[in-house]
Amino acid sequence: MNGQTTMGLAAAVRPCRQRLLTSASAAAAKASVIRLFPRCSHPPHHHHGRRFPFLVSAASHTSQSDPSTTPTPTPVASDPHSAVAGNLPFFDRVLFPASFPLETPPVEEPAPPADEGQASTSPVREETETETEAWRLLRRAVVSYCGEPVGTVAAEDPECTEMLNYDQVFIRDFVPSALAFLMRGETEIVRNFLLHTLQLQSWEKTVDCYSPGQGLMPASFKIRTVPLDENNEAFEEILDPDFGESAIGRVAPVDSGLWWIILLRAYCKITGDYSLQERVDVQTGIKLILSLCLSDGFDMFPTLLVTDGSCMIDRRMGIHGHPLEIQALFYSALRCSREMIVMNDGSKHLLRAINNRLSALSFHIREYYWVDMNKINEIYRYKTEEYSHDATNKFNIYPEQIPSWLVDWIPEKGGYLIGNLQPAHMDFRFFSLGNLWAISSSLTTPTQAEGILSLIEEKWDDLIAYMPLKICYPAMEYDEWRIITGSDPKNTPWSYHNGGSWPTLLWQFTLACIKMGRPELARRAIAVAEEKLSADKWPEYYDTRSGRFIGKQSRSYQTWTIAGFLTSKMLLENPELASILTCDEDLELLEGCACCLSKRTRCSRRAAKSDIIG
Repeated sequence: MNGQTTMGLAAAVRPCRQRLLTSASAAAAKASVIRLFPRCSHPPHHHHGRRFPFLVSAASHTSQSDPSTTPTPTPVASDPHSAVAGNLPFFDRVLFPASFPLETPPVEEPAPPADEGQASTSPVREETETETEAWRLLRRAVVSYCGEPVGTVAAEDPECTEMLNYDQVFIRDFVPSALAFLMRGETEIVRNFLLHTLQLQSWEKTVDCYSPGQGLMPASFKIRTVPLDENNEAFEEILDPDFGESAIGRVAPVDSGLWWIILLRAYCKITGDYSLQERVDVQTGIKLILSLCLSDGFDMFPTLLVTDGSCMIDRRMGIHGHPLEIQALFYSALRCSREMIVMNDGSKHLLRAINNRLSALSFHIREYYWVDMNKINEIYRYKTEEYSHDATNKFNIYPEQIPSWLVDWIPEKGGYLIGNLQPAHMDFRFFSLGNLWAISSSLTTPTQAEGILSLIEEKWDDLIAYMPLKICYPAMEYDEWRIITGSDPKNTPWSYHNGGSWPTLLWQFTLACIKMGRPELARRAIAVAEEKLSADKWPEYYDTRSGRFIGKQSRSYQTWTIAGFLTSKMLLENPELASILTCDEDLELLEGCACCLSKRTRCSRRAAKSDIIG
């Protein structure tokens, strides 16, 4: 495990290990217990930088407490008014503002009439039974490492005997759980998660004598207890990561590092703990991830080239190449990294590369991935085999590729970003995650973002129906399913990743709706989900075209289903918190358009800029 990173930092020490003794030897060895490796240091949070008001209150409340008083642990309660970090009332003031009067200096004023005083008091919104159950299940899924919470397992299904890898902590799966805890004011678990996964980043990864590049984040990790000696009298806890060497198909998780960067920014913005992102090891981790993504290759496009199964859709589904989901997360991670990287002589070249890639990537996606009725009509009349620098059909797309279902499905108003684009190939399927995250990160223009939500509203019965949200639409069937998926028995038509309905996508839909000022769409979708999720035991996904049946291989009590529901509800109640995840349009990127250097007159960037300024 010994090694040196390209940034000159040692990457040899495993994360914290704690020696565990059996009950037989615990009494005798209690006084001599040592830790083989020290715990990761957790310096006190420095309360500086931009913070949300309720977390500023947290700092002041803690500082005013008597330092000589030893705090006593507070049991976690299912009541939302008490199940908050430290049982402090300032979180209640944000999550349940109507429960508390405003704290103002005493002013001598005449008392209002009785009826006026009663009218000014609004009733407190009671937490629903579904929300209470969801919080209880989410806390049950928390796993600890060396006595500290570090994440949540993928699923906690007591009726399932074959766990596979559902008992592991996945980076992408933990994101909605982390957001729920952050908005609840419980930040320790998120900080621990970020630091422990960062330490796993530098471990050696080998598959059949080949090792991928440094900077790769694991897809998941599991906490294991292993004996220290042959007598099995002492044990230690270790983190056992999976970088894809144990996954189905042995595919490296491209999205893990991107999600880690996005979550890091969200943590720092909501807590104000910007000292975390300024740490040398964290800065090195960000740079290692970016060095993988920004490395030179043979590709002519600014999009990331990946293989099938390298993201949420982790099975063969014909998304190899330049899938939209990866591009949207890549763009968002670049925007987040640009905010967090410390500016110095060693990072200025990296920041320049980030800006150049952002400019090229946003133009590429907006210009070539966007389809609406006008664009499809243009593709329908494409000329092919054009050999010139000013060709209209740059990717040599054949009009016969336009699927028959799309002709009748695309509405007159609105549009979406296609799933993939390669030479002579356009994947016209609608992928929810990529489109929703493109809205949240401002990868789309404001007009395109409004068009995507308009399409979802227009095609509600196809994309939402009985359970939000279709992971992709439509499903592959018949020969197409057999050829592209290899007759995958799990990805049968309208099941799992092949057109299944995934409730966890609800929080990303809510985020996009809040950003575009359409919260009513999110409320409508949440109401649909809330009717069934608890009764159906919080399944992983739903089957059939309308999402009426629980997935035939779906796990119950899926953690990111639970966390996605809670995060959606909390975002709607506190829409200002959406800013920890979203990005606004960057006019400097529009100015950096390469089209300004040529005679090209048709450019989506100029239209986007006019939308904002005008």
